[in-house]
Formats: sequence, C-alpha cells, structure tokens
Amino acid sequence: MNDQTHSPTNAMPPRVHRSKERGFTLIELIVVVTIVGILAGLAMVNLKNMQRKAREAALKDNLTTMRKAIDNFYADKQHYPANLEELKPNYIHSIPKDPITGQTDWEEIREDPLSLEGSEQPPAETDPQATSEPGVVDVKSKAPGATLDNVPYSEL
Repeated sequence: MNDQTHSPTNAMPPRVHRSKERGFTLIELIVVVTIVGILAGLAMVNLKNMQRKAREAALKDNLTTMRKAIDNFYADKQHYPANLEELKPNYIHSIPKDPITGQTDWEEIREDPLSLEGSEQPPAETDPQATSEPGVVDVKSKAPGATLDNVPYSEL
C-alpha cells in the first residue's frame, strides 16, 4: 500500500456542526403553521360577525326610514297610510328589503289612532279618512331569530 493515499493531507474535512447550518427545524415550521392557522380562524369568525353586524345596521336604518315616512305621511294627511305602498313615491322612493330575510314583506302594525288611550275627538280640519280607517302606525321585521345583542328582530 501506498502511504500517500492515507496521508492526513488527503483526508476529508471534518463535518460542520449542525448548529451552524442555516434553515428551520421541523418543530419551528409546525409552530409557525399552527399560529397562522389560529389567526386565520379568528379572522374568519370576525368576518362572519362583521357581515351580520352590517345586516343588522341596515335593518335598523331601513326601519327608521320607513317609520319617518309613516310619520311624515301622518303629518301631511292626518291619517296613517292604509299600507306601505301608499308611502311611495312621495314619502319613500321604494319599500326596502329586509336585509335579514331578503324580502320586502314587513310586518305592518295597524292601529286605529282614535282608539288609543287618552285620545279625544279629532279637530274639524282632520281628514275624514282618519276617522274611518285604521292605518299602518309602525313597521317591524318578520325575520326569525335575534341580533348579536340578543334582541329579537321583531322588537327592533
């Protein structure tokens, strides 16, 4: 055998220690993926609640708009409208959809203004229709369920 082939000058360099290598360990990658997954899950829950909050805000706004239109109708004509369609086009452009149900089928609360407690005889200048027909005095949602604040939609 030749001594030159086994000489220390031809020997392989020693392996570099693992701590000096660059990169991530499998444990580090698992921890990062888990954290990202948890954050994504929280974002999805918040997104769902934000959509529901937006629908509830739109419902409250639609109810306020229709109630103002009913009040304005009564202020002008001294009687309540027979139905919500009577508010169009002078008091409200169109009957809005309930953002919860997606329908325009609102619950019309009818009441005879003369039958209310403490009411007196109408003045002479009151519209004669006010004494003959009860009208829509309020409007409510027909949506089942409750808001995020646990208030039934029918009580808004």
